[in-house]
Amino acid sequence: MELVVRKTELLRELQLFQGIVERKNTIPILANVLIEAKGDEVRMLATDLEVALRSSCHAAVAKGGSLTLPAKKLYEIVKALPETDVRIEEDRNGVKVAADRFDSRMQTLPREDFPTLPDASGTARAALPRAAVKEMVAKTQYAITGEDTRYFLNGAKFVLKPQSLTLVATDGHRLALVEVKHETGVSQDVGVILPKKTLLELGKLLAEGDGDIQFESGENHLFFEVGGRILISRMIDGQFPAYERVIPKGNDKTIEFDRERLTSAVKRVALLSNERSRAVKFEIDKGKVEVTSSSSEFGEAHEQLPVEYAGPALTISFNAQYVLDFLNVVETDVVSLTLKDEVSQAVMKPVGADGYDYTYVIMPMRI
Repeated sequence: MELVVRKTELLRELQLFQGIVERKNTIPILANVLIEAKGDEVRMLATDLEVALRSSCHAAVAKGGSLTLPAKKLYEIVKALPETDVRIEEDRNGVKVAADRFDSRMQTLPREDFPTLPDASGTARAALPRAAVKEMVAKTQYAITGEDTRYFLNGAKFVLKPQSLTLVATDGHRLALVEVKHETGVSQDVGVILPKKTLLELGKLLAEGDGDIQFESGENHLFFEVGGRILISRMIDGQFPAYERVIPKGNDKTIEFDRERLTSAVKRVALLSNERSRAVKFEIDKGKVEVTSSSSEFGEAHEQLPVEYAGPALTISFNAQYVLDFLNVVETDVVSLTLKDEVSQAVMKPVGADGYDYTYVIMPMRI
């Protein structure tokens, strides 16, 4: 194999693979990227057996072929090169990577060892609005657990209906749900669980560009085509919780906050909260909410926020980080907190959100 490719184009693609490959794994070939040169392009593929990414860029191919190279080390080398063309050439002693006056030789692993990945040939296909999916990923992925032994909670439920798409994540303490109205084109409902890593990598692909993304569901894999790149993901096999039942229906007390004021107050007050529980209290009374915290080690803090509220006084405690996670991804100026009492689930929502319905259910803390 022998080719020449622009550094900027190669680097852009290699950067996207860095989150896919794992530095530490028991299968050495999974640390490599598969490079295939043909015609006027170089195609690349990396996988950790759960998530994979296919991409390509324009190249002057003198000799076609395929080989594998260490993904992270190749990225570091290309990143350090001057802004010029990169030459990649295979011979008996390895693979030569050169540019300008720089020359290197990298070790390769057999192309035959690289796992074979499925092609998209699923039954459910849909064109999804890019901006909406980007919003959905950003507003739910933080609520996925990273440690739960219940494997199905290590992902988010993606539900595709003829008239809407929904993404929901929960870690058992809070639940984030986004629904977008959209003509998806599917004839029947599709419900799959996406791994946390898939959402993370999908979010990166959606960060730039425009145009719809293509979604396809296969027997065991999901395919997202974003701007010519294809993200392939295994489905999580499991029964996701019946999230509709978690959303409380009887919350009859609503308080609206200026989002920036509430965010600042919770951040400040949380500085003196118990480091283990991260609990802050919302002491709610007519016309005001006092956000307070205390710890035996550091002391106590409180900040009063004026609100329009005329209901009964009550006190409810939340994990400060859970509140901030929601506030940090909401763009509206005003957010609402809806309560029933001091021990039931509360609901936070953006007020006046355009184009999507966002519901955040948060469990109170007993302290």
